[in-house]
Amino acid sequence: MIGDASRLEQIPLFYDLGSVEVDRLLAVARAIKVPDGGFFFLQGDPAEHLFVLQSGLVRLGQVTAEGQQVLQRVIAPVTLFGAVALMPEALYPVSAEAAAESQALCWSTRQMMGFAKEMPTLALNALRMMASHVQEIQDRFRELATQRVERRLAGALLRLASQTGRKIDEGVLIDLTLSRQDLAEMTGTTLYTVSRILSQWEDKGLIRSGRERVVIRYPHGLVRIAEDIGE
Repeated sequence: MIGDASRLEQIPLFYDLGSVEVDRLLAVARAIKVPDGGFFFLQGDPAEHLFVLQSGLVRLGQVTAEGQQVLQRVIAPVTLFGAVALMPEALYPVSAEAAAESQALCWSTRQMMGFAKEMPTLALNALRMMASHVQEIQDRFRELATQRVERRLAGALLRLASQTGRKIDEGVLIDLTLSRQDLAEMTGTTLYTVSRILSQWEDKGLIRSGRERVVIRYPHGLVRIAEDIGE
């Protein structure tokens, strides 16, 4: 659980703040608990709050203009989400769904704008964080435009493993209900292609894929694919 300054300081928005400043932020934070399958916010809602996940898991998903549901990211504890609320009058571009019972600290846009005026470091961190998010979006577009599907899929599995991975005897379990359709949406390809590639990797001993579960048995093998390193 995030209830002390040392853990809050792990989050880029709060880097290099003094202990007094962090204590002030914690003093006004509100704790919100959402049951499994519930939502912290919905796509298109006014972005009036930003959150730091204390416990649980959150899926950030987006519905396209064609009505397709796309899984954008998975949020693990000690991670900020809903950062678009740092911009006045913004709308949430995604929905934040609890993938397990989840609790988060919450601040309003008005509160954070007030703190940013009083804390120059916080304001600078916010600018850096937004620039980083823009860079991440650009990198994803570049991946879709230039990388083979195998590389995109391997990269997506490795990111999910870093966010929600749990070590088990067989390897690293992506501890999240994750369908092959989710992976297809994340990597900009078809369900058939994802199923074919996962079956090939399973035959090679790289992964084990079950019903909405993936175990990475040989992470280094996926890293080689993601980085396009030959056999």
